[in-house]
Amino acid sequence: MKLTKNIRKRFRVSNKVKKVAPNDRYRLCISRSAKNISAQIIDDNKHVTLLSASSVEKDIKGLNKVNKTELSKIVAEKLAKKAQEKKI
Repeated sequence: MKLTKNIRKRFRVSNKVKKVAPNDRYRLCISRSAKNISAQIIDDNKHVTLLSASSVEKDIKGLNKVNKTELSKIVAEKLAKKAQEKKI
């Protein structure tokens, strides 16, 4: 069975994380496009996304015109606030 490009990439990332990180460490995944940015905190042992924040959410999208640098700072602050609430 031939593996697709995405599946090979997923195996590569998860194997590197397993080798380097201890079992209690989570992974931060950041995705960005031309207009938006999103971030997730992922538990690789359970294969589950614990938290996420994105510039598409209503409270961030409602802000006046901001550049991508300011937008990424806002998303990072929102993700950090959520992580503190969940004690991650």
